[in-house]
Amino acid sequence: MAESAKAVGRAKYLIEGRRVRVADLLDHGLIEAGARLRFDRNRIGKTFYATVTEDGRIRVDDLGEEFRSPSGAAMVAAGMRAVDGWRAWTMVDDGRLLDAARQELLDRNVPGSHPPHRDAVRLMVHKRLQQARKRADEDDPERLSVRELLGLWGAKDRGDHIDQIEADLANHGLTTSPGFRAVTLDTLVALTTPLADGFETPDEPEIGDLQVVENDEGDDLNVRLTVGNLSPLCGVESVRPDGTLEEVITKMALDDFSQLAVLNGPRNLRGAVTWRSIALARQGNPDATVADAIDSRVEVVAYDRDLFEILPALQQRDFVFVRDQSKEIKGIVTTADVAHRYGEMATPFFLLGEVDQTLRWILKRTFDLELVRRHCRRRITAFEDLSIGESLRVLEDEEMWVRLGWPLDRAVFTARLEEIRLVRNKVMHFHSDPVPEDAVNKLRWFLDLLHKHRAQR
Repeated sequence: MAESAKAVGRAKYLIEGRRVRVADLLDHGLIEAGARLRFDRNRIGKTFYATVTEDGRIRVDDLGEEFRSPSGAAMVAAGMRAVDGWRAWTMVDDGRLLDAARQELLDRNVPGSHPPHRDAVRLMVHKRLQQARKRADEDDPERLSVRELLGLWGAKDRGDHIDQIEADLANHGLTTSPGFRAVTLDTLVALTTPLADGFETPDEPEIGDLQVVENDEGDDLNVRLTVGNLSPLCGVESVRPDGTLEEVITKMALDDFSQLAVLNGPRNLRGAVTWRSIALARQGNPDATVADAIDSRVEVVAYDRDLFEILPALQQRDFVFVRDQSKEIKGIVTTADVAHRYGEMATPFFLLGEVDQTLRWILKRTFDLELVRRHCRRRITAFEDLSIGESLRVLEDEEMWVRLGWPLDRAVFTARLEEIRLVRNKVMHFHSDPVPEDAVNKLRWFLDLLHKHRAQR
């Protein structure tokens, strides 16, 4: 009975936030220690064998090495750079994939150990991902925006829910293409299955969604700001090499562009046409065409490239073209885009700093430090030590609020300050997604209110 309760409890936990391991299959009797596994590389006519150990590792016969991750075992055994081990290893005794046992384990999730509304959400996500997996296996992957994907978990950005989301996707044998971490919130992604038996990594392995299966444990650090975080990968305005400069000039003038891509097919980038290249071409030939004005010295980068790595190219060229997971030219990032993004990141940081310092200034001129200390859970030696949360606790006290003497409603004011405290926590945790515009506006309006009433001090 105790072991059964343990199994149910762990099944609940598995669907709550981490990735399934082979050891979990052992604990639930879905595989036995000593079970034999095989990995058939049909394309090269070779088979690899392995054994499941008592502690849930995979010991590859030819190597004698043990691996905690099915993908790690398959990659090293076959010398491949990326492979989905859950869909590569077959259990010899019944011919099922390890992935089938993993899905059976997930199906054992039984509601009841959490509040009903939370169980309902968890089961809804589980069913939705089951449907997505079925469509992916039928080569008809579901497509949705990153924002819609996050919304399945009730998340609005890639913050605290990110590990949960990645674990749930991985447990259902799914990944996104392109990788949902490395693009904007409004970029469309497909829910697909990662690389499995018989599929090699492409020549250029930097594309993130093709490398996600390298670590089944999900413990890789992935907090980079990428090129794709600035480009929605929805396509670029372009002209053909045989087009006219009048067409180019009209398109650039209508949309206030400084450059256009010159494409001869979605993957065949010939270069770019810029105002400067047009001027140089027509200086030598008033009847110049697009072909005469092409600047071929353009930089093309993968969408999941680290943004900091391409800053020198941006400084020199002012723009880079971006290719998606299928190597099509689908985006552009300019120096203006980078300046705008860093402005989005810096603005709430500085506004929060001003709110924090203004609150301290007001409290310092209204209360004695000893009185303020009574509302703090740690030792405060000066008003400069106060956090926004501690200032909030001071102002939540009715007696302190009355002494402040502001003609404002305490409950409404402190509720907004609590919202600002939560924004502050997000900003100070350096989440990659920008703070929503409505939150920035709330910061500005709250700060205006503070400045208006601090004059009374």
